[in-house]
Amino acid sequence: MDLLNALVALTNFVIIPATAYGAQLALGALGVTLIYGILRFSNFAHGDTMAFGAMVTILATWWLQGMGVSLGPLPTALLALPIGIVVTALLLLGTDRVIYSFYREQKAKPVVLVIVSMGVMFMMNGLVRFIIGPDDQRFDDGARFIINARDFREMTGLDEGLVFRTSQGLTIVTAVIVCALLFWFLNHTRTGKSMRAYSDNEDLALLSGINPERVVAITWIIVAALATVAGVLYGLDKTFKPFTYFQLLLPIFASAIVGGLGSPLGAIVGGFVIAFSEVTVTYAWKKVITYLWPGDWAPDGLVQLLSTDYKFAVSFVILVIVLLFRPTGIFKGKAV
Repeated sequence: MDLLNALVALTNFVIIPATAYGAQLALGALGVTLIYGILRFSNFAHGDTMAFGAMVTILATWWLQGMGVSLGPLPTALLALPIGIVVTALLLLGTDRVIYSFYREQKAKPVVLVIVSMGVMFMMNGLVRFIIGPDDQRFDDGARFIINARDFREMTGLDEGLVFRTSQGLTIVTAVIVCALLFWFLNHTRTGKSMRAYSDNEDLALLSGINPERVVAITWIIVAALATVAGVLYGLDKTFKPFTYFQLLLPIFASAIVGGLGSPLGAIVGGFVIAFSEVTVTYAWKKVITYLWPGDWAPDGLVQLLSTDYKFAVSFVILVIVLLFRPTGIFKGKAV
């Protein structure tokens, strides 16, 4: 019985949260890796793109809620999500037309585009804060739990209750669907194959008749969709606060680099590596250990390697180790 209680506690506080967080990081890292693989620069504005997409979705959600529209047990934000994707895509396409296209025409070095993306990052950050404010914003509705602690205890007779929130389940399911659609698109459609060809060899792709502007535009649209979905899922699971998405840039880039920058599969694997590392290192293991060890051996402290305040430090340490010993990442940074 104690073993089952320990397993439930581990699932409750480590496995489920890390899986949901990993799915959010994977979606964010996919956007970063697509930009790197196809447009060949590291987009530092991606975190604030997620914030912008989430912000538009929140405003649309409030509008739908004001009209009395609801999805019952599911969040109304799912209905507002297409609006957020469209508006974010228009913003990214406009930003590319006004800013990035100039530097592409000048054949600017990648480091120049990185610096430009940092400028775009600050502009987006200011825009989001100006429109929706710097404070926490809640926009979740519907059923809060798929499984709650009380029902689980009554059903199983265990002391430990399992909590599985609707936002966590929605995050995992949505991430699986989005990743499956993206891989199908890249591998089985003419446009996806054109994007992969452009990523592998730009000059050869141009000689083959591939339209580079079309490839760039579709890339930004896909990135807008990935960023908006990731931003909304993170906001539903945690809470929406503009500055949080700026902080998420570190674990997102760490995910992309750990997996192999430029590799979509690597971005997904890297997201879960970073998420499970952060959650495992910052979790207080006292409850799990108390169930497994005899009462006299139970630890007095929390058995926590790092405080949750330092969870982003875990991403930083892993990033440094990977850059020092395997800079190509797990999947050797292969192209899209």
